[in-house]
Amino acid sequence: MKKEEFSLRSPGMIGEEKFRQYAVFVPLIDDRGATYLLFEKRSKKLRHHPGEICFPGGKLEAGESLQECAIRETTEELQINSTQIEVIGPGDIYISPFNLMIYPFLGRIKDYKDTYGKDEVEEIIKIPLDFFKNHQPQRFETKLIHEPPEDLPYEWIPGGTKYPWAKGSYDLLFYSYENWIIWGMTAQIVKSMVGLIEEYDILHK
Repeated sequence: MKKEEFSLRSPGMIGEEKFRQYAVFVPLIDDRGATYLLFEKRSKKLRHHPGEICFPGGKLEAGESLQECAIRETTEELQINSTQIEVIGPGDIYISPFNLMIYPFLGRIKDYKDTYGKDEVEEIIKIPLDFFKNHQPQRFETKLIHEPPEDLPYEWIPGGTKYPWAKGSYDLLFYSYENWIIWGMTAQIVKSMVGLIEEYDILHK
């Protein structure tokens, strides 16, 4: 690799190898003149996050792009064909403080018949997009705790055991619609994506 290429490189992320990478599809569904966001309620049989509400998606597999991952997971979980999926574009990346990156993609599902795979999905949920446009989520600030390992060489650090470690926090968001609670990472993605839909006038025909 030549140094002339350095100015043209796309920056990577330091420590990226420690992050698990996932992609999700944020589906828009048109029904009787209204637009809905489609969510899944995860099966209670699943080991991770059973019973929670989320978008279709999953972990990136070797050899596939993030968009391909989002489409593959959506076809599997909603039991649809990839030809029914129209990808509009990428959303903003959600970086979790717990070594997780989620890449959302916005799109439409055409001719959807409310199908889903019962091994992974307990039910599907449709919530009007206008609800999210007109309602802000409830926000709760959560503190992050810094816990150095017991064998940390404090003698190498100015101040030693009294070193003033930086403190951090992150927001927990909650949307409440009828009997449903959309929260956590999914709520963060909803808030971001709804903002992009309005900013880019996605629904304008």
